[in-house]
Amino acid sequence: MTAKGKQARILHLHSTFNAGGKELRCVRLMNAFGAQFQHTIVSAEPEALGAARHISKNVVVSYPRNFPSLQGWPTPSRLSRIARAMQGFDLILTYNWGAMDAVMAHTLFSRPYRLAPLIHHEDGFNQDEAERLKPSRNWYRRIALGCCSALIVPSEPLERIAREDWVQPAQRIHRIANGLPVAAYARRPRPDSLPGLIKRKGEYWLGTLAGLRAVKNLPRLVRAFAPLPEEWQLVIAGEGPEEQAIRAEAMRLGVAHRVHLPGFVADPAKVAGLFDLFALSSDSEQFPLSVVEAMAAGLAVAAPAVGDVARIVAEPNRPFVTPPGDEALLARSLAQLAANEGLRAEIGAANRDKAREQFDEAAMIGRYRALYEQALALDRP
Repeated sequence: MTAKGKQARILHLHSTFNAGGKELRCVRLMNAFGAQFQHTIVSAEPEALGAARHISKNVVVSYPRNFPSLQGWPTPSRLSRIARAMQGFDLILTYNWGAMDAVMAHTLFSRPYRLAPLIHHEDGFNQDEAERLKPSRNWYRRIALGCCSALIVPSEPLERIAREDWVQPAQRIHRIANGLPVAAYARRPRPDSLPGLIKRKGEYWLGTLAGLRAVKNLPRLVRAFAPLPEEWQLVIAGEGPEEQAIRAEAMRLGVAHRVHLPGFVADPAKVAGLFDLFALSSDSEQFPLSVVEAMAAGLAVAAPAVGDVARIVAEPNRPFVTPPGDEALLARSLAQLAANEGLRAEIGAANRDKAREQFDEAAMIGRYRALYEQALALDRP
């Protein structure tokens, strides 16, 4: 609540509000805060609102259709229109590069338009910055972030980038690890928990949870999986534009009958336990929540050393975190883990223990709440 006892009004400006990692974290926070806030959500891709269906019914939320586009050339007149549209809120939350024009609009016009404080969240990069950050965007971020109250990042690499490349002061940067309800992943799912797919006796599942986007490089995972024995199945849970490319690679390698794409999974806790082994193949990540989900489900993880992956997993799992882009080593890690059930169980137990100790969502929610309330100048309960 605000100091006057009214619900605080929060404006969320997203690059997309489809059901990806940052969007579902936003939803979990909204659900945890309950009736404390009113939320207005804008997506730079106006039709990309898939995460909305996961918001609790007791949360007050709206989706304005007349908000100025977050995409376009950052002319003063366009930024001024965005700034005027941000009037009347108590807190402004922006997410990733797709909302950076709104951050710039806030920096330029916050005083004349008397705008609320702004907190920016940066979770990582798309394919166009997977290997190298664009200097022009670095400069733009340096200027745009100049008046934000806080910059939240989930990983050590992003914290370093914010400090060194975007030249943000240390007191503005807050690193908050992504969290999830770890206990929910301990339950053993039913074999038919995934729509249209049943885990049969004698099968082993290599699984991943990912948006089917180019930066995830899922055809690489298909290639690394292909040499595994016939009883192994690859299950890629997610949705996105790369679905046909993944299927085409599976067809080319003759493993299409063992590669399954069941679509988006609304509740990963209900299916992650069906996997026997988890893998990533991304070109770029920062703090992939799917790795923590796998750990909470007691799985060993094979993945490239992108973002904080090597720091996230437990010590026994780290030999199976391979150099980025090294497909042969990723395939070797998969083969070693697939061939040794005892090793998988040992690593999975260590991962589950670490997830319980360090990545439960209660701590994450508490840190976000404290930052938001500080910006709102609220009295804590």
